Formats: sequence, structure tokens, C-alpha cells
Amino acid sequence: MKPLNGIRIVSVEQFGAAPYGSMFLADLGAQVIKIENVAIGGDPARYTGPHTLGKADSQYFQTWNSNKQSVTLDLRSAEGKQALLQLVETADAVVNNMRGDLPAKMGLDYATLSAVNPAIVCLHISAYGRDNERASWPGYDYLMQAESGLMDLTGEPSAPPSRLGAPSIIDHMTGITGAVGLLAALLGARASGKGCDVDTCLFDVALHQLGYSAIWSLNEKHTVTRQPRSSHFSLTPVQTFPTADGWIFIMCMTDKFWQALLTGIDARQLATDPRFVDVDARNAHRDELNAELDRVFREHGTNHWLSVLQGKLPIGPVLTVGQALANPFVAESGMISQVPHPARPDFRMLSNPLKIDGARLSQRVCASLGENSDAILAELNDRETSAS
Repeated sequence: MKPLNGIRIVSVEQFGAAPYGSMFLADLGAQVIKIENVAIGGDPARYTGPHTLGKADSQYFQTWNSNKQSVTLDLRSAEGKQALLQLVETADAVVNNMRGDLPAKMGLDYATLSAVNPAIVCLHISAYGRDNERASWPGYDYLMQAESGLMDLTGEPSAPPSRLGAPSIIDHMTGITGAVGLLAALLGARASGKGCDVDTCLFDVALHQLGYSAIWSLNEKHTVTRQPRSSHFSLTPVQTFPTADGWIFIMCMTDKFWQALLTGIDARQLATDPRFVDVDARNAHRDELNAELDRVFREHGTNHWLSVLQGKLPIGPVLTVGQALANPFVAESGMISQVPHPARPDFRMLSNPLKIDGARLSQRVCASLGENSDAILAELNDRETSAS
């Protein structure tokens, strides 16, 4: 079952943020019509290497665009604008990730589009928002990590600030945030018959990821700083530890898990050590605790400690990307799908992390540039002819 079957979404999008969010909607069954600027050859992500998939396509592009259709239009031309309005008449939502000052100029906001479809929901994903002095500024994921403070919290204390390791994580979070707002607004529009504008932006979402570190700072002037070994700010031991042949991550978030750790590594004597008797003491004597635990964990390899401790407390190996994808549990859970591409019949992608009734959502690669233009535009013309 794909619960969004019957929903039509028109998306004027490129690169990461809006495409990631609209991909979730497409995977869930919505018909997502990706509008691509014919004058520049479509979404620039189609040409981003190093791994291409024939003409005007790449693995980078497919990362964010499964299950979508492609229509090429020049939205600056009269014909393109008219075709867009015809599409909007049949759509439930319109998405864009333009600079904040452009949607109104391009006629992609509710004030303009409600004239042809009062129930339309318009999702705007921009760098800094549409209603402030930065509306006209371009912006990308890594800039937001820098200015939000996220980079200052990432990396070792003695190293320079660092971006988060996951590619485009702020793009992804912004896309998902936008998709949640769009779906909520669609429910409202279905009930009232009146759509609206929905806004989110990369900067706001990046700042929101500060979570409790922001709350502590705002209310207590408590400044969190980079922690060694990716440690938690106030709970110990919650961090990486070296083994004889690699690294593991231990998360003793509760005293129950701390006791389970001591039993598992045969170090019950640490339970009565006054330096480690409770959460506050362990945090105050983190360096001394690290020295004790490092000595124990270095005695055996990662697989030994996993066999001893998994299931008793939260523990995991620190893997490379290749190792993570080759993990048998990933295959068992179905998180890698074979999604044939015309240029690569054996093409594989990460599965959508959602399941409906226990089943993964089916996937297909995004249509080639403009592949659906003739069929969809012909449908609109037939509809207009029938109406007249």
C-alpha cells in the first residue's frame, strides 16, 4: 500500500533539500512531477559526478529523485507559465526550493496560484526564508552548519571545526521538515478547501538541530563544546573506545547499562570506586574512567566485545561506509534495493527507511530528463479541450 496514491505534487526543485523531501512523498505513492528548466538542461544534479548514468543523469541525482516523473518547461516563457498553471489546476501541492525572493516573482506562491486552485498548498524551501533581509541570499547545507554552531560542536577539541560527516544532512532534514509541513497543510486544505503557503529554510532547520545544547545556552548560559571521541556532553561513558583491532561505541545512558557494562567486562571493582559511583562522578572523572576502560577494551578485538556485550547494553562497531553497507544486518533488514536503471540494470540504492504494513516501499529510478513532458502536457491539453 502506498498511502499517498492520488496526490499530485508539482515540484520546481534542484539539488538536495526539496528533492529529498519530495522523494519521500513519491516513494509513498504521490505523483511527483519534477519541473526541470529546459534552458539549463534540467536539474544540475543530473551532471554532478563522478559517477554518471548516461546522458543527463548521475548516481548523485538518483540519490534524491526515485519514483519521480520529469517535465521540462521554461518558466520564464509565456508557454511555460501557462503550462505550469494548467498543472497547478490538477495538483494538490506545489514545491520549490528557490531563493527566498523568487517564488513571488515567479508566481509560485499561494497568492498567485490560488487564483487557479484555491486548495493548492505551496511549500517553499529556501536558504534563509522569504520574509527577512536575507531572502535574496543563496545558501547551501555546509554554510548552515557553519553559522548555526553545528560545526563548532563537531570534531575533536584540538582539531578545527568540522562539518557533520553525513553528506547534505541539513538538506535532508530540511526536506523532511518541509514534507511534514506540506502533509499537514494538505489535511487542512482537504477539510477547508483552502490551501496556504508553507515555509521552511535551511538555516532554521540547522539551528533547530542544536536541540538541548541551545536550550541549555538560552536558559543557563551553559556553553557546550566539542567533546573528545564523540562523547555525550553530560553522560559517561557514552563515546568511542579503542579495541585491539578497531573502535566501538558504548552508550551507557542509564545506571542499568553502566552496571551491565561492568559485569560484561569483568570490572565490578569500578562500581565502588568513588570516582565512578554515579553519573556526576563519572562525568567529573571522565579522563580517569577512559584510562580504565581503554585498558580493558584493548585486550580483545571488536567482534569479541560485540559478542560479549550486544543485547545487554547499547554497543556498536565503528565501521567505514563500505563495511556499513556490507553489514549482513543491512541486507537482512532490506535497506538496500536493486532498482534497475536503463544504463545499469544492476543499479542499487538505499531503500526508503519507512515501511507500510511491514513492507518496504517500492522504488524506481527517476525518469530521464523530460521523459514525461509529452504525456503530461497532452493530458492537460485534452482536459482543457474537454472543459471548453
